[in-house]
Amino acid sequence: MTRKDEIEYLRARGIEVPNVNKKYSVDDNLWGRSIEGGELDDPSHPPPEEAFKWTVSPEKAPDNPLTLEIEFSQGIPVAINGEKMDPVKLINTLNIIGGSHGVGRIDHIENRLVGFKSREVYEAPAATILIKAHEDLEKAVLTPRELRIKRMVEPIWSDLVYNGLWFEPARRAIEALGDEMNRWVTGSVGVRIYKGSVTVISRKSPYMIYSQNIASYDVGWYPSEEKAIGFIEIWGMHSLSALRVRRNAL
Repeated sequence: MTRKDEIEYLRARGIEVPNVNKKYSVDDNLWGRSIEGGELDDPSHPPPEEAFKWTVSPEKAPDNPLTLEIEFSQGIPVAINGEKMDPVKLINTLNIIGGSHGVGRIDHIENRLVGFKSREVYEAPAATILIKAHEDLEKAVLTPRELRIKRMVEPIWSDLVYNGLWFEPARRAIEALGDEMNRWVTGSVGVRIYKGSVTVISRKSPYMIYSQNIASYDVGWYPSEEKAIGFIEIWGMHSLSALRVRRNAL
């Protein structure tokens, strides 16, 4: 049904629909705001400034950057600049702060479940900041294999939820995996917000796998020449074996 059909259907049953002549179709919740329809249906044109309500244009954002420290406990954001907050207040606070600095505007082409592509425009200041900070802290506390697995299943979880499959058993299984990994995502991340950009500038955690004593170019640990040669030979064995076979086949 088109929007017009839906409105007529409701009115025929005595249900009045307010604001039926809105220029855009807008949905919003704590996590973000979506804008569709009207002139946005033409993806060759940029969205007009009037479509945005949560964010200022990056060009009109403050000229001075803002630095924030976001604290996480087992993957959940719990404080901004040392001030403890419940999740709802924290997200609302970051929506206001990020929006005032032009953070969180998204304009992309989306693949709809029903078989066609659509142009979607979003405002999600808090989500943009939190995801950036959370992912950086993950890099500091998770192993490379944990990170790889998590990045593989994240889009699967997103697709399930976005497409309405909340009760799909796979969704719960993925969340169990995420909960296990997030046990170690505790610490704080410093971010600099400036004219629409979010840049991570620091991170701290009691569970950091990173070690300055090992990674330092001045005093860090480096393998001996003998160990390095052995590692290189083993590391490249698959590639060399394939090269020999394929070179002889040509």
